[in-house]
Amino acid sequence: MYQLQLATIAIIAANVIVTLRGFNDSTFFERYKFSIGGINAGQKERIVTSGFLHVDFQHLLFNMITLYFFANVVINWFSPTKFLIIYMASLAAGSLLAMFFHRNEPFYSAVGASGAVTGILYSAILLQPDMRLGFFFIPIPLPAYVLGIGYLLYSIYGMKSRVGNIGHTAHFGGAIGGYLLTLAFKPSLLVTETLMVFLLAIPIVLLFILERVGKI
Repeated sequence: MYQLQLATIAIIAANVIVTLRGFNDSTFFERYKFSIGGINAGQKERIVTSGFLHVDFQHLLFNMITLYFFANVVINWFSPTKFLIIYMASLAAGSLLAMFFHRNEPFYSAVGASGAVTGILYSAILLQPDMRLGFFFIPIPLPAYVLGIGYLLYSIYGMKSRVGNIGHTAHFGGAIGGYLLTLAFKPSLLVTETLMVFLLAIPIVLLFILERVGKI
């Protein structure tokens, strides 16, 4: 049976408590959401606090369920402390990438744990690439790395076309954070999983090439 670790419970509890406060207090929500204008005005805490707010229960539930399924992979390979470091660093990385890509959009705003959760997801895929994942609309489970790479390629498309009310940039930044910290904590993956390290880096390199040539 899947056992929830204390670190995972703490993260889920923090998200639920802060999100519920945001639901019931619009002033609180507006003050702590990710906002380019607010951050530029000196409210740097938004970089972190926005990652614990959600727009509705569906948004919260999706993020927490995804975290539930992949948190133990990272904790079992590393430790609860390193899991928390990867989570928080991925959250910050998602916000920082959003700041970079939306730096000239003072009214851009976002909320959600998606960046942090994507960092945990990408870390888990790098640590255990033989996992197979399936979704309701995909009848046959696929290798985790295929879905991970596909998800980031879709995020690039979303960033370019502004598809839906989704923080694609934060998702991508979170994945970068999870990827880099996992390699920092376990550099032997560069030898034991060389191909996987290379494959998972492809969408990351592609993103910055497209940004460099002005395509995003």
